[in-house]
Amino acid sequence: MRALWLGERMRDIRKRLRIPQQEAADHIQRNNAMLGRYETGQIPFRRNDVIDLLDFYGVANETERNGLLQLCDDIWRKDWWDPHREDFGHDFVNVPWLESRVDHILTYQHIIVHGLLQTREYAEALIRNDSGDRTPEVQINRWIDLRIERQQVLRKDDPAKLTAVLEELVLQRVVGGAEVHRGQLNHLVEMSELENIDVRIMPTSHGPHAAHLGSFELFTMPDPYPDVAYTETVGGSLYIEEPTVSRIGKVWKDLIEGALPAEESIALVKRYLKE
Repeated sequence: MRALWLGERMRDIRKRLRIPQQEAADHIQRNNAMLGRYETGQIPFRRNDVIDLLDFYGVANETERNGLLQLCDDIWRKDWWDPHREDFGHDFVNVPWLESRVDHILTYQHIIVHGLLQTREYAEALIRNDSGDRTPEVQINRWIDLRIERQQVLRKDDPAKLTAVLEELVLQRVVGGAEVHRGQLNHLVEMSELENIDVRIMPTSHGPHAAHLGSFELFTMPDPYPDVAYTETVGGSLYIEEPTVSRIGKVWKDLIEGALPAEESIALVKRYLKE
């Protein structure tokens, strides 16, 4: 994803200046096919090539240059999730990176509590349910550990902001038994007390809304990254970028307007706890 974003930005600059691809490739002493792979994200740009091309294109704006170089550095930077690419899976591996860079995570969940808000016991019940009887115990435990590790993004020195809209049915669905479910509801109340976390409940009395097709996450990103949405389906995961991501933003606006205010939402969670 990062290689694709950088490639698109560099290609857009070249095309805006009407510089032929061959001419740009010759300048960095690459063949035309190699620059084409750079620009389509098939191969990540090397930092020196980005610098040389920005000089060649006459990009002098410091903010733009630094943003593109930061994006290039992010392609090659290793972080805690990189050794676990096989565990996360090809479709999901970009999510922990997005969570580490995001300004604000906006998520709608209609079936279960979002992974960043799950207790270990709740996460274990879900993962075991999805794993199958033949999955080794060591692998199951590794998946659980990784899900909990991801949650550190909400508690670091400069934590990500998270606003979660949960269907009221999520509060009713018992996962892992009564004790696990009670612990999860208590955890939602505790997490909502953090300044960077906002939990909203969509009451069943609200009726239809714009997100009736299912759960999603919308990552509001700082420059130079574009906003991106993520959704999981039975057929696999999907990342959504512009122009479609703007439609997701409209769906989110409808959701947040229909959900209960924060205090009423937590009061409803506490009511379920008493019941």
